[in-house]
Order: sequence, then structure tokens, then C-alpha cells
Amino acid sequence: MRTTSTSIGLTVLRVVLGVVFIAHGAQKFAQGIPGVTSGFAGMGVPFAEVAAPLVAGLELVGGVFLVLGVATRVVGLLLAVDMVVAGVLAHGSAGFFSQDGGFEYVLVLAAGALAVALTGPGRLSLDALVLRSRRRRRGAAEPLPA
Repeated sequence: MRTTSTSIGLTVLRVVLGVVFIAHGAQKFAQGIPGVTSGFAGMGVPFAEVAAPLVAGLELVGGVFLVLGVATRVVGLLLAVDMVVAGVLAHGSAGFFSQDGGFEYVLVLAAGALAVALTGPGRLSLDALVLRSRRRRRGAAEPLPA
């Protein structure tokens, strides 16, 4: 059974990750998708013309979904994959530390997103609200997952 402190902890993790991803997605749109596409192509990202708007949209919309706790497990998994790919293609050759362009920061984001995908959003989310509503309509009394 999940405790209140566990749900609060999951909510803090989910909201902070969401805000970070919103900022990164918005940054990509603000600098312009053609510029992001060019940067991706320079890093060797395959199909940069498709990847740039897809990644920008995933980070922006996925971040909003994380903050709200909507489709949390799917979004968390997609963002974790996004960060692993970024780590391999853009940061891996620069070593570990982010101050040198390394993969440290994207590793933390990938781990946080994966943790949210594996544990769920917690009770303080739209996912949990929808699940509670469905269970009430069915008359089910089983406990909510995280």
C-alpha cells in the first residue's frame, strides 16, 4: 500500500521532471525547428528532419502530461528513451560531467523519467483520479496503484 509521503514524493519527482522537459521542449521551439534539425543532423541524429519536431513536441507536451499526471507511465518511458538517445548521440563522447557537455544531466533525466514510468504518477495525478472514478462506477474496492 502506498503512503501519503510516497505519493507526495512521486508527485514532486513527476512535476519537477515535467517542468524541466517543458523548458527544453519550449527552448527547441523558440530557437526554431530548422535550427534544431540542423543541430541534430550535425550530431549524427538519423532522420533529423523528423526527429527534431518529434523530440521538441515530446518534451513540451510530455512535460505537460507529467506535470498533470496524464498517461504518466507511457510518457515517462518515451522521455527516458529520448534521454538515452540524447546521451548516446549528443553527449556520450564528451565524458560524464555535464559541464564538459557529458551525459551526466541526461542520465539523471532518463533515470527520473524511467522511475516515474515504473512506479506510476502517485495518487495526486489525473491518472489516479480517472482510475478512482472508474473503480467507483464499477463498485470495486481494490487499492489504487501508484
